[in-house]
Amino acid sequence: MLKHVGRMTQNNRKVVVAYKVVPGEPDHCVVVTTENLEAADHDSLIKLVESDSGQNEEDLATAMMRTRLPDGRNMLASFHKTGKMVKVETKSVEMVPNSNTRILLSELNEVIAQQRGVTVADLAPKDAQGKTVQPAKETTERTLTAEEVAAGSSSAPAGDVLTDEALAAKYRSQADALYKEAKALRAQAEELVPTIKKKTAKTKTEESA
Repeated sequence: MLKHVGRMTQNNRKVVVAYKVVPGEPDHCVVVTTENLEAADHDSLIKLVESDSGQNEEDLATAMMRTRLPDGRNMLASFHKTGKMVKVETKSVEMVPNSNTRILLSELNEVIAQQRGVTVADLAPKDAQGKTVQPAKETTERTLTAEEVAAGSSSAPAGDVLTDEALAAKYRSQADALYKEAKALRAQAEELVPTIKKKTAKTKTEESA
């Protein structure tokens, strides 16, 4: 089973789902059309999807946030600013976790929401305070159709996904989480094998005594 991979229902064009739900628009998602990417960027994205880091995240965008492309650019920020991340309806995306399984993203979101006892809208990305990220004012006015995705359109403005402020908040939240995890791991390491402190060098007075 492989999370985050799917295809457009009308033309079977392959996509990777970055956000299963758009803030304020529970019937929309954000996808990356893999065929529109440069070869190196495509390979980096697929490698991330297949990695433990990508598979352990609820939304792939969280892993993209801490991943660098071959040229050093941040994957999420780069795809966001260059229009590679586009908003489409969840009912137009079919998730394909393996060769024997097919399910519309709209249906998958309903299943996940029911299992958690929340609404589909609650599955949208959260900020550092755990609040749903609010879309920019100009957001949601431009949704690509399956035909436009098939045509390789990248006309969706950068604001169609998350604002720069929202991305910054996500980066800070991720940094805080990593810091706390590192601190906890260091504490566990100390419990297992305490750090041996170097003895203070003798003072000249002690040496001459």
